[in-house]
Amino acid sequence: MFDTLSNRFEGIFKRMRGLGTLRESDVDEVLREIRLALLEADVNLHVVRSFQERVRQRCVGAEVHRALDPVQQVIKFVHEELITTLGGETLEISHPAKPPTVVLLAGLQGSGKTTNAAKLASWFKQQGRNPMLVGADLQRPAAVDQLRTLGAAIGVPVFSEPSDPIAVARRGVAEAVASSRDVVICDTAGRLAIDDEMMDQVGRISDAIEPHYTFLVVDAMTGQDAVTTAESFHAVLELDGVILTKVDGDARGGAALSVKEVVGRPIAFSSTGEKIDEFELFHPDRVASRILGMGDVLTLIEKAEQVYEEAEAEATAAKLLEGEFTLEDFLEQMRQLKKMGSLQDLVGMLPGAPPELRKAEIEDERIAQVEAIICSMTPQERAAPRMIDGSRRQRIAAGSGTRPSEISQLLRQFGEVQRMMKKMGGGKGPGAGRKKPKKGRKGSRVTPPGSQQKGSRVTAPGSQQNKPGKPKLTLPGLEDGQFDLSSLR
Repeated sequence: MFDTLSNRFEGIFKRMRGLGTLRESDVDEVLREIRLALLEADVNLHVVRSFQERVRQRCVGAEVHRALDPVQQVIKFVHEELITTLGGETLEISHPAKPPTVVLLAGLQGSGKTTNAAKLASWFKQQGRNPMLVGADLQRPAAVDQLRTLGAAIGVPVFSEPSDPIAVARRGVAEAVASSRDVVICDTAGRLAIDDEMMDQVGRISDAIEPHYTFLVVDAMTGQDAVTTAESFHAVLELDGVILTKVDGDARGGAALSVKEVVGRPIAFSSTGEKIDEFELFHPDRVASRILGMGDVLTLIEKAEQVYEEAEAEATAAKLLEGEFTLEDFLEQMRQLKKMGSLQDLVGMLPGAPPELRKAEIEDERIAQVEAIICSMTPQERAAPRMIDGSRRQRIAAGSGTRPSEISQLLRQFGEVQRMMKKMGGGKGPGAGRKKPKKGRKGSRVTPPGSQQKGSRVTAPGSQQNKPGKPKLTLPGLEDGQFDLSSLR
Protein backbone atom coordinates (compact mmCIF):
# COMPACT_ATOMS: atom_id res chain seq x y z
CA MET A 1 0.00 0.00 0.00
CA PHE A 2 2.85 2.39 0.79
CA ASP A 3 5.08 1.44 -2.15
CA THR A 4 4.53 4.67 -4.12
CA LEU A 5 5.05 6.86 -1.06
CA SER A 6 8.12 4.85 -0.08
CA ASN A 7 9.64 5.34 -3.54
CA ARG A 8 9.06 9.11 -3.31
CA PHE A 9 10.72 9.36 0.11
CA GLU A 10 13.61 7.26 -1.13
CA GLY A 11 14.22 9.67 -4.02
CA ILE A 12 13.99 12.71 -1.73
CA PHE A 13 16.50 11.35 0.78
CA LYS A 14 18.87 10.23 -1.96
CA ARG A 15 19.05 13.79 -3.28
CA MET A 16 19.50 15.07 0.28
CA ARG A 17 22.54 12.86 0.85
CA GLY A 18 24.17 14.36 -2.21
CA LEU A 19 23.98 17.87 -0.72
CA GLY A 20 26.45 17.25 2.11
CA THR A 21 25.38 20.16 4.32
CA LEU A 22 21.82 21.48 4.58
CA ARG A 23 20.92 25.15 4.43
CA GLU A 24 17.50 26.49 5.36
CA SER A 25 16.64 26.81 1.67
CA ASP A 26 17.51 23.12 1.22
CA VAL A 27 15.21 22.20 4.11
CA ASP A 28 12.37 24.20 2.51
CA GLU A 29 12.88 22.38 -0.78
CA VAL A 30 12.88 18.97 0.96
CA LEU A 31 9.70 19.81 2.87
CA ARG A 32 8.03 20.97 -0.35
CA GLU A 33 8.81 17.61 -1.98
CA ILE A 34 7.57 15.74 1.10
CA ARG A 35 4.34 17.76 0.97
CA LEU A 36 3.80 16.81 -2.68
CA ALA A 37 4.56 13.15 -1.92
CA LEU A 38 1.97 13.06 0.89
CA LEU A 39 -0.68 14.83 -1.21
CA GLU A 40 -0.09 12.37 -4.06
CA ALA A 41 -0.63 9.58 -1.50
CA ASP A 42 -4.11 11.04 -0.85
CA VAL A 43 -3.28 12.21 2.67
CA ASN A 44 -5.69 14.74 4.19
CA LEU A 45 -4.57 18.34 3.49
CA HIS A 46 -4.83 19.36 7.17
CA VAL A 47 -2.66 16.36 8.14
CA VAL A 48 -0.06 17.26 5.47
CA ARG A 49 0.21 20.85 6.67
CA SER A 50 0.50 19.78 10.30
CA PHE A 51 3.18 17.19 9.45
CA GLN A 52 5.15 19.67 7.36
CA GLU A 53 5.08 22.34 10.08
CA ARG A 54 6.20 19.94 12.82
CA VAL A 55 9.17 18.75 10.75
CA ARG A 56 10.07 22.34 9.83
CA GLN A 57 10.12 23.48 13.46
CA ARG A 58 12.49 20.65 14.37
CA CYS A 59 14.72 21.13 11.33
CA VAL A 60 15.35 24.89 11.62
CA GLY A 61 16.22 24.74 15.34
CA ALA A 62 19.67 24.62 16.89
CA GLU A 63 19.34 20.85 17.21
CA VAL A 64 20.24 20.32 13.55
CA HIS A 65 23.20 22.73 13.57
CA ARG A 66 24.88 20.77 16.36
CA ALA A 67 24.41 17.45 14.57
CA LEU A 68 27.36 15.76 12.91
CA ASP A 69 25.20 14.66 9.96
CA PRO A 70 22.27 17.04 9.29
CA VAL A 71 20.85 14.81 6.56
CA GLN A 72 20.50 11.83 8.92
CA GLN A 73 19.01 14.15 11.52
CA VAL A 74 16.31 15.32 9.11
CA ILE A 75 15.50 11.71 8.19
CA LYS A 76 15.21 10.98 11.92
CA PHE A 77 12.76 13.87 12.36
CA VAL A 78 10.65 12.70 9.41
CA HIS A 79 10.62 9.15 10.80
CA GLU A 80 9.51 10.27 14.27
CA GLU A 81 6.77 12.57 12.91
CA LEU A 82 5.54 9.78 10.63
CA ILE A 83 5.16 7.57 13.71
CA THR A 84 3.16 10.33 15.41
CA THR A 85 0.93 10.80 12.35
CA LEU A 86 0.25 7.06 12.14
CA GLY A 87 -0.90 6.92 15.76
CA GLY A 88 2.21 6.92 17.93
CA GLU A 89 1.76 3.70 19.89
CA THR A 90 0.31 0.27 19.24
CA LEU A 91 -3.13 -0.25 20.76
CA GLU A 92 -3.07 -2.57 23.78
CA ILE A 93 -6.20 -4.66 24.34
CA SER A 94 -7.08 -4.95 28.02
CA HIS A 95 -9.74 -7.25 29.45
CA PRO A 96 -12.21 -6.57 32.28
CA ALA A 97 -12.01 -8.46 35.56
CA LYS A 98 -15.43 -9.95 34.85
CA PRO A 99 -15.59 -11.51 31.34
CA PRO A 100 -16.57 -11.42 28.57
CA THR A 101 -14.79 -8.64 26.68
CA VAL A 102 -17.40 -7.35 24.22
CA VAL A 103 -16.20 -6.07 20.82
CA LEU A 104 -18.55 -4.35 18.36
CA LEU A 105 -17.67 -4.12 14.66
CA ALA A 106 -19.29 -1.49 12.43
CA GLY A 107 -18.72 -0.25 8.90
CA LEU A 108 -20.08 0.11 5.41
CA GLN A 109 -21.11 -2.87 3.31
CA GLY A 110 -18.20 -4.32 1.36
CA SER A 111 -15.51 -3.11 3.77
CA GLY A 112 -14.94 -6.66 5.07
CA LYS A 113 -16.69 -6.64 8.47
CA THR A 114 -17.74 -10.29 8.48
CA THR A 115 -14.37 -11.63 7.31
CA ASN A 116 -12.49 -9.43 9.77
CA ALA A 117 -14.80 -10.49 12.59
CA ALA A 118 -13.49 -14.05 12.03
CA LYS A 119 -9.91 -12.77 11.68
CA LEU A 120 -10.23 -10.89 14.97
CA ALA A 121 -11.65 -14.00 16.66
CA SER A 122 -8.69 -16.01 15.35
CA TRP A 123 -6.29 -13.36 16.67
CA PHE A 124 -7.90 -13.49 20.13
CA LYS A 125 -7.64 -17.27 20.02
CA GLN A 126 -3.89 -17.00 19.35
CA GLN A 127 -3.64 -14.80 22.46
CA GLY A 128 -5.06 -17.65 24.55
CA ARG A 129 -8.62 -16.34 24.67
CA ASN A 130 -11.90 -18.22 24.15
CA PRO A 131 -13.95 -16.10 21.71
CA MET A 132 -17.50 -16.32 20.35
CA LEU A 133 -18.91 -14.67 17.22
CA VAL A 134 -22.37 -13.10 17.14
CA GLY A 135 -24.05 -12.60 13.75
CA ALA A 136 -26.25 -9.51 14.09
CA ASP A 137 -26.11 -8.70 10.38
CA LEU A 138 -29.59 -9.87 9.37
CA GLN A 139 -29.80 -7.40 6.50
CA ARG A 140 -27.39 -8.91 3.98
CA PRO A 141 -28.39 -12.31 2.56
CA ALA A 142 -26.14 -15.19 3.69
CA ALA A 143 -24.12 -12.93 6.03
CA VAL A 144 -24.77 -15.28 8.95
CA ASP A 145 -23.97 -18.33 6.79
CA GLN A 146 -20.66 -16.74 5.83
CA LEU A 147 -19.88 -16.09 9.48
CA ARG A 148 -20.73 -19.69 10.44
CA THR A 149 -18.45 -21.03 7.68
CA LEU A 150 -15.57 -18.83 8.82
CA GLY A 151 -16.22 -19.71 12.46
CA ALA A 152 -16.10 -23.43 11.68
CA ALA A 153 -12.79 -22.96 9.85
CA ILE A 154 -11.12 -21.43 12.93
CA GLY A 155 -12.98 -23.47 15.56
CA VAL A 156 -15.02 -20.59 17.03
CA PRO A 157 -18.78 -20.94 17.74
CA VAL A 158 -21.26 -18.54 16.15
CA PHE A 159 -24.53 -17.38 17.71
CA SER A 160 -27.39 -15.96 15.64
CA GLU A 161 -31.13 -16.33 15.18
CA PRO A 162 -33.68 -14.96 12.69
CA SER A 163 -35.10 -12.16 14.82
CA ASP A 164 -34.29 -8.54 15.65
CA PRO A 165 -30.58 -7.52 15.40
CA ILE A 166 -30.65 -5.82 18.80
CA ALA A 167 -32.16 -8.92 20.44
CA VAL A 168 -29.61 -11.18 18.71
CA ALA A 169 -26.73 -9.07 20.00
CA ARG A 170 -28.10 -9.04 23.56
CA ARG A 171 -28.77 -12.81 23.61
CA GLY A 172 -25.39 -13.49 22.04
CA VAL A 173 -23.61 -11.85 24.98
CA ALA A 174 -25.81 -13.81 27.42
CA GLU A 175 -24.97 -17.04 25.58
CA ALA A 176 -21.25 -16.24 25.82
CA VAL A 177 -21.54 -15.79 29.58
CA ALA A 178 -23.45 -19.07 29.93
CA SER A 179 -20.85 -20.97 27.86
CA SER A 180 -17.84 -19.37 29.64
CA ARG A 181 -16.59 -17.47 26.59
CA ASP A 182 -14.33 -14.57 27.55
CA VAL A 183 -14.54 -12.58 24.27
CA VAL A 184 -17.65 -11.72 22.23
CA ILE A 185 -17.32 -10.21 18.73
CA CYS A 186 -20.54 -8.80 17.30
CA ASP A 187 -20.85 -8.37 13.53
CA THR A 188 -23.39 -5.72 12.49
CA ALA A 189 -25.12 -4.78 9.24
CA GLY A 190 -23.77 -2.22 6.81
CA ARG A 191 -25.05 -0.16 3.91
CA LEU A 192 -23.52 1.00 0.64
CA ALA A 193 -23.56 4.50 2.11
CA ILE A 194 -24.17 6.08 5.49
CA ASP A 195 -27.89 6.52 6.27
CA ASP A 196 -29.94 7.32 9.35
CA GLU A 197 -31.50 3.85 9.61
CA MET A 198 -28.13 2.10 9.73
CA MET A 199 -26.71 4.58 12.24
CA ASP A 200 -29.78 4.23 14.46
CA GLN A 201 -29.57 0.41 14.41
CA VAL A 202 -25.87 0.18 15.23
CA GLY A 203 -26.33 2.80 17.94
CA ARG A 204 -29.10 0.76 19.58
CA ILE A 205 -26.96 -2.41 19.40
CA SER A 206 -24.14 -0.53 21.11
CA ASP A 207 -26.51 0.63 23.88
CA ALA A 208 -27.82 -2.93 24.34
CA ILE A 209 -24.49 -4.75 24.70
CA GLU A 210 -22.27 -1.91 26.04
CA PRO A 211 -19.09 -2.96 24.22
CA HIS A 212 -15.65 -2.54 25.75
CA TYR A 213 -14.23 -1.89 22.28
CA THR A 214 -15.92 -0.50 19.18
CA PHE A 215 -13.93 -0.88 15.98
CA LEU A 216 -14.79 0.61 12.60
CA VAL A 217 -13.83 -1.56 9.62
CA VAL A 218 -12.76 0.62 6.68
CA ASP A 219 -11.46 -0.18 3.22
CA ALA A 220 -7.98 1.31 2.66
CA MET A 221 -8.69 1.62 -1.06
CA THR A 222 -11.44 4.23 -0.51
CA GLY A 223 -8.84 6.85 0.42
CA GLN A 224 -10.22 10.03 1.98
CA ASP A 225 -13.76 8.56 1.96
CA ALA A 226 -12.55 6.17 4.68
CA VAL A 227 -11.70 9.15 6.89
CA THR A 228 -15.08 10.76 6.22
CA THR A 229 -16.82 7.49 7.08
CA ALA A 230 -14.82 7.21 10.32
CA GLU A 231 -15.85 10.74 11.34
CA SER A 232 -19.55 9.95 10.80
CA PHE A 233 -19.41 6.69 12.80
CA HIS A 234 -17.35 8.26 15.56
CA ALA A 235 -20.03 10.90 16.11
CA VAL A 236 -22.57 8.12 16.88
CA LEU A 237 -20.55 5.27 18.40
CA GLU A 238 -17.50 6.77 20.12
CA LEU A 239 -14.97 4.56 18.31
CA ASP A 240 -11.97 3.01 20.04
CA GLY A 241 -10.03 2.28 16.87
CA VAL A 242 -10.10 1.41 13.19
CA ILE A 243 -9.48 -1.89 11.41
CA LEU A 244 -7.90 -1.13 8.04
CA THR A 245 -8.60 -3.73 5.35
CA LYS A 246 -7.07 -4.45 1.91
CA VAL A 247 -3.69 -3.11 3.04
CA ASP A 248 -2.07 -5.49 0.54
CA GLY A 249 -3.79 -3.71 -2.36
CA ASP A 250 -2.53 -0.83 -4.48
CA ALA A 251 -4.14 1.90 -2.36
CA ARG A 252 -2.01 5.02 -1.88
CA GLY A 253 -1.97 4.96 1.93
CA GLY A 254 -3.77 8.25 2.53
CA ALA A 255 -6.38 6.70 4.84
CA ALA A 256 -3.75 5.20 7.16
CA LEU A 257 -1.88 8.50 7.44
CA SER A 258 -5.04 10.57 8.02
CA VAL A 259 -7.30 8.59 10.39
CA LYS A 260 -5.52 9.28 13.68
CA GLU A 261 -5.16 13.03 13.25
CA VAL A 262 -8.59 13.66 11.73
CA VAL A 263 -10.74 11.29 13.81
CA GLY A 264 -8.58 11.17 16.92
CA ARG A 265 -8.65 7.37 17.06
CA PRO A 266 -5.76 5.05 16.13
CA ILE A 267 -5.62 2.21 13.64
CA ALA A 268 -5.93 -0.88 15.84
CA PHE A 269 -5.49 -3.70 13.33
CA SER A 270 -4.62 -4.11 9.67
CA SER A 271 -5.77 -6.87 7.33
CA THR A 272 -2.79 -7.70 5.13
CA GLY A 273 -4.39 -10.35 2.89
CA GLU A 274 -7.38 -12.55 2.22
CA LYS A 275 -6.38 -15.46 4.49
CA ILE A 276 -7.61 -15.67 8.06
CA ASP A 277 -4.10 -15.44 9.54
CA GLU A 278 -3.19 -12.36 7.47
CA PHE A 279 -4.29 -10.02 10.23
CA GLU A 280 -2.12 -8.20 12.75
CA LEU A 281 -1.88 -5.38 15.23
CA PHE A 282 -1.03 -2.07 13.61
CA HIS A 283 2.43 -0.90 14.71
CA PRO A 284 2.99 2.77 13.71
CA ASP A 285 6.75 2.62 14.30
CA ARG A 286 7.18 -0.45 12.10
CA VAL A 287 5.00 0.96 9.31
CA ALA A 288 6.94 4.24 9.38
CA SER A 289 10.22 2.33 9.08
CA ARG A 290 8.90 0.40 6.08
CA ILE A 291 7.70 3.60 4.40
CA LEU A 292 11.22 5.04 4.71
CA GLY A 293 12.84 1.82 3.46
CA MET A 294 14.33 0.87 6.85
CA GLY A 295 12.78 -2.60 6.95
CA ASP A 296 10.69 -4.24 9.67
CA VAL A 297 12.78 -6.79 11.56
CA LEU A 298 10.37 -7.22 14.49
CA THR A 299 7.45 -8.26 12.28
CA LEU A 300 9.75 -10.61 10.37
CA ILE A 301 10.86 -12.23 13.64
CA GLU A 302 7.25 -12.58 14.84
CA LYS A 303 6.25 -14.28 11.59
CA ALA A 304 9.19 -16.68 11.89
CA GLU A 305 8.33 -17.49 15.51
CA GLN A 306 4.79 -18.40 14.49
CA VAL A 307 6.08 -20.87 11.90
CA TYR A 308 9.29 -22.32 13.32
CA GLU A 309 9.68 -24.31 16.53
CA GLU A 310 12.88 -23.54 18.44
CA ALA A 311 14.01 -27.17 18.71
CA GLU A 312 13.34 -27.74 15.02
CA ALA A 313 15.30 -24.62 14.06
CA GLU A 314 18.28 -25.71 16.17
CA ALA A 315 18.27 -29.19 14.62
CA THR A 316 18.20 -27.68 11.12
CA ALA A 317 21.08 -25.32 11.96
CA ALA A 318 23.12 -28.24 13.25
CA LYS A 319 22.48 -30.19 10.05
CA LEU A 320 23.58 -27.21 7.98
CA LEU A 321 26.85 -26.81 9.86
CA GLU A 322 27.57 -30.54 9.83
CA GLY A 323 26.98 -30.75 6.10
CA GLU A 324 24.06 -33.16 6.56
CA PHE A 325 21.44 -30.80 5.13
CA THR A 326 19.59 -32.74 2.42
CA LEU A 327 17.07 -31.81 -0.24
CA GLU A 328 14.38 -33.25 2.05
CA ASP A 329 15.32 -30.68 4.71
CA PHE A 330 15.47 -27.98 2.04
CA LEU A 331 11.92 -28.85 0.92
CA GLU A 332 10.64 -28.62 4.49
CA GLN A 333 12.27 -25.19 4.97
CA MET A 334 10.66 -23.89 1.78
CA ARG A 335 7.24 -25.04 2.94
CA GLN A 336 7.76 -23.26 6.26
CA LEU A 337 8.82 -20.11 4.41
CA LYS A 338 5.60 -20.16 2.36
CA LYS A 339 3.61 -20.05 5.61
CA MET A 340 5.26 -16.76 6.54
CA GLY A 341 3.63 -14.98 3.60
CA SER A 342 4.60 -13.52 0.26
CA LEU A 343 8.31 -13.46 -0.57
CA GLN A 344 7.88 -9.89 -1.83
CA ASP A 345 6.58 -8.81 1.59
CA LEU A 346 9.33 -10.67 3.44
CA VAL A 347 12.04 -9.02 1.33
CA GLY A 348 10.45 -5.63 2.04
CA MET A 349 10.94 -6.24 5.78
CA LEU A 350 14.69 -6.80 5.45
CA PRO A 351 16.64 -3.78 6.74
CA GLY A 352 19.20 -2.43 4.31
CA ALA A 353 17.76 -4.32 1.35
CA PRO A 354 18.72 -2.44 -1.82
CA PRO A 355 15.86 -0.72 -3.69
CA GLU A 356 16.43 -2.97 -6.71
CA LEU A 357 15.72 -6.05 -4.55
CA ARG A 358 12.67 -4.52 -2.83
CA LYS A 359 11.19 -3.42 -6.16
CA ALA A 360 11.96 -6.69 -7.95
CA GLU A 361 8.96 -8.87 -8.66
CA ILE A 362 9.68 -12.10 -6.81
CA GLU A 363 7.46 -14.89 -8.06
CA ASP A 364 6.11 -17.21 -5.40
CA GLU A 365 5.44 -19.69 -8.24
CA ARG A 366 9.19 -20.34 -8.36
CA ILE A 367 8.98 -21.96 -4.92
CA ALA A 368 6.17 -24.19 -6.16
CA GLN A 369 8.34 -25.20 -9.14
CA VAL A 370 11.30 -26.11 -6.89
CA GLU A 371 8.92 -28.02 -4.64
CA ALA A 372 7.64 -29.99 -7.65
CA ILE A 373 11.20 -30.84 -8.69
CA ILE A 374 12.19 -32.17 -5.27
CA CYS A 375 8.91 -34.09 -4.89
CA SER A 376 9.65 -35.82 -8.21
CA MET A 377 12.86 -37.28 -6.75
CA THR A 378 13.11 -40.55 -4.87
CA PRO A 379 14.08 -40.49 -1.16
CA GLN A 380 17.51 -41.83 -2.12
CA GLU A 381 18.02 -39.01 -4.65
CA ARG A 382 17.02 -36.37 -2.09
CA ALA A 383 19.50 -37.77 0.41
CA ALA A 384 22.34 -38.10 -2.14
CA PRO A 385 21.84 -35.63 -5.05
CA ARG A 386 25.18 -36.66 -6.60
CA MET A 387 23.62 -39.87 -7.83
CA ILE A 388 21.29 -37.92 -10.15
CA ASP A 389 22.66 -38.49 -13.65
CA GLY A 390 21.30 -37.55 -17.08
CA SER A 391 18.56 -40.20 -17.25
CA ARG A 392 17.39 -39.37 -13.74
CA ARG A 393 17.25 -35.67 -14.66
CA GLN A 394 15.06 -36.54 -17.62
CA ARG A 395 12.68 -38.48 -15.36
CA ILE A 396 12.54 -35.74 -12.71
CA ALA A 397 11.95 -33.07 -15.37
CA ALA A 398 9.06 -35.07 -16.85
CA GLY A 399 7.51 -35.56 -13.41
CA SER A 400 7.78 -31.89 -12.40
CA GLY A 401 6.94 -30.26 -15.73
CA THR A 402 10.35 -28.60 -16.01
CA ARG A 403 13.49 -28.90 -18.17
CA PRO A 404 16.58 -30.97 -17.31
CA SER A 405 18.64 -27.76 -17.30
CA GLU A 406 16.49 -26.43 -14.45
CA ILE A 407 17.17 -29.62 -12.48
CA SER A 408 20.90 -29.09 -13.00
CA GLN A 409 20.66 -25.47 -11.92
CA LEU A 410 18.83 -26.38 -8.70
CA LEU A 411 21.35 -29.12 -7.84
CA ARG A 412 24.27 -26.77 -8.54
CA GLN A 413 22.81 -24.04 -6.30
CA PHE A 414 22.05 -26.54 -3.55
CA GLY A 415 25.63 -27.85 -3.73
CA GLU A 416 26.97 -24.30 -3.37
CA VAL A 417 24.83 -23.76 -0.27
CA GLN A 418 26.13 -27.01 1.25
CA ARG A 419 29.75 -26.03 0.61
CA MET A 420 29.23 -22.55 2.01
CA MET A 421 27.61 -23.86 5.20
CA LYS A 422 30.40 -26.43 5.67
CA LYS A 423 32.96 -23.62 5.51
CA MET A 424 30.98 -21.59 8.04
CA GLY A 425 30.81 -24.58 10.36
CA GLY A 426 34.52 -25.30 9.99
CA GLY A 427 35.52 -21.69 10.50
CA LYS A 428 33.70 -21.46 13.85
CA GLY A 429 35.19 -24.55 15.40
CA PRO A 430 37.43 -24.43 18.45
CA GLY A 431 41.01 -23.62 17.57
CA ALA A 432 40.09 -22.48 14.06
CA GLY A 433 42.89 -20.56 12.42
CA ARG A 434 45.58 -22.08 14.70
CA LYS A 435 48.01 -24.74 13.51
CA LYS A 436 47.80 -28.00 15.36
CA PRO A 437 51.05 -29.46 16.75
CA LYS A 438 52.51 -32.19 14.60
CA LYS A 439 52.38 -35.67 16.04
CA GLY A 440 55.34 -38.01 15.71
CA ARG A 441 54.80 -40.95 13.40
CA LYS A 442 54.60 -44.32 15.04
CA GLY A 443 57.88 -46.22 14.72
CA SER A 444 59.88 -43.24 13.47
CA ARG A 445 63.54 -42.98 14.35
CA VAL A 446 64.64 -40.51 17.03
CA THR A 447 67.76 -38.46 16.44
CA PRO A 448 69.66 -37.48 19.60
CA PRO A 449 70.05 -33.76 20.30
CA GLY A 450 73.04 -32.21 18.65
CA SER A 451 73.45 -35.09 16.22
CA GLN A 452 72.69 -35.13 12.54
CA GLN A 453 71.85 -37.98 10.26
CA LYS A 454 74.44 -38.65 7.62
CA GLY A 455 73.59 -37.15 4.24
CA SER A 456 70.72 -35.10 5.55
CA ARG A 457 70.22 -31.49 4.60
CA VAL A 458 70.81 -28.80 7.20
CA THR A 459 67.83 -26.50 7.83
CA ALA A 460 68.46 -23.01 9.04
CA PRO A 461 66.83 -22.00 12.34
CA GLY A 462 63.37 -20.40 11.88
CA SER A 463 62.97 -21.74 8.35
CA GLN A 464 60.66 -24.54 7.28
CA GLN A 465 61.61 -27.45 5.08
CA ASN A 466 59.54 -27.75 1.92
CA LYS A 467 58.16 -31.21 1.41
CA PRO A 468 57.79 -32.47 -2.14
CA GLY A 469 54.49 -33.71 -3.47
CA LYS A 470 50.97 -32.23 -3.90
CA PRO A 471 49.36 -31.14 -0.59
CA LYS A 472 46.18 -32.92 0.45
CA LEU A 473 43.00 -30.86 -0.17
CA THR A 474 40.86 -30.50 2.98
CA LEU A 475 37.93 -28.29 4.00
CA PRO A 476 38.71 -25.42 6.41
CA GLY A 477 38.45 -26.66 10.01
CA LEU A 478 38.56 -30.33 8.97
CA GLU A 479 42.33 -30.77 8.68
CA ASP A 480 42.39 -33.57 11.26
CA GLY A 481 39.52 -35.44 9.63
CA GLN A 482 36.87 -34.59 12.20
CA PHE A 483 35.09 -31.60 13.67
CA ASP A 484 33.37 -31.18 17.04
CA LEU A 485 30.09 -29.25 16.84
CA SER A 486 29.43 -29.24 20.57
CA SER A 487 30.94 -25.76 20.90
CA LEU A 488 28.36 -24.35 18.47
CA ARG A 489 25.34 -25.50 20.37
